[in-house]
Amino acid sequence: MQTPCINVCSIDPATRLCMGCGRTLAEIAGWVSFSDEERRRLMTLLPSRLQAAMAPAVEQPA
Repeated sequence: MQTPCINVCSIDPATRLCMGCGRTLAEIAGWVSFSDEERRRLMTLLPSRLQAAMAPAVEQPA
């Protein structure tokens, strides 16, 4: 199965996600050992995960 990596490897310190693919460091490191089913499951989560990570933070009233 193809990797979700798009060669934009930068970990956001707030979300701890790669801003290119949306994976955590543990997911990036473990990708080669994941089963095809684990990879498919993760691939389905990444678009919404990236969208949520890029959404502007909503400040709570004090």
